[in-house]
Amino acid sequence: MDIFRFLPGYETLIYDTGREPAFIMMLSFVIIFILTRGYTRIARVRGWGSASFGGVHTHHLVFGLVIAFSAGGLEFGFTPDPGGYFFLPLVAAFGCGVALVLDEFALVFHLQDVYWEKEGRKSIDAIIVGLALGSLLLLQFTPFETNFNEAGLTIAANVAINLPVVIITALKGKIYYAVFGVFMPALALIGAIRLAKPDSVWARRFYKSNSKKMERAEIRHEKYENRWRDRKERAWDCIGGKIGRPQQ
Repeated sequence: MDIFRFLPGYETLIYDTGREPAFIMMLSFVIIFILTRGYTRIARVRGWGSASFGGVHTHHLVFGLVIAFSAGGLEFGFTPDPGGYFFLPLVAAFGCGVALVLDEFALVFHLQDVYWEKEGRKSIDAIIVGLALGSLLLLQFTPFETNFNEAGLTIAANVAINLPVVIITALKGKIYYAVFGVFMPALALIGAIRLAKPDSVWARRFYKSNSKKMERAEIRHEKYENRWRDRKERAWDCIGGKIGRPQQ
């Protein structure tokens, strides 16, 4: 549809290269996240209430799920022409829904309202990962060959070799390495080789409580925390707001 043709370079860099759907999705994702976090931060200061139905507090991830599922269902159900008028609105709706869900990802993970608690920082992690993966899609960066007629064995080999490494990395508590390792196998390999985080599934399963590996893992984790904790907290405060329950 070439919506933003008035922007310099848009037609050449985005539309002509087939990146417009990914661009629209990312644009809606970023806008809705900024608006949502902005509203919740203002609401916390001013003591505004939240939406509720039948006296039940309704988190915005519920609206996000409905929007994302509806957009996906309509696209699969009616298979609109990528050049049609309904395609990009559905893409934008999907991006909006995903932003609303990821902004409250920690609530899904913990199954309780931890939006303004320390555990709620997982939502910021999820947003950062979603933004990075969306950017990779926008750049059309894929882990496999694009010529699938000739690359079937290559794809199968990549999946067979890299997927176990990605899983090990995730079990070691290195989520960023695992996610980006899907696209860049070298990162997954680095995460799989390095020591696991002491509170990870891998450490609890394979490191004995008083073993040298667990001791080294704890020392390394503490060293990392001391070096980056304050910087990360300041960055996350800037993105999502400081930890603390809202005013009643």
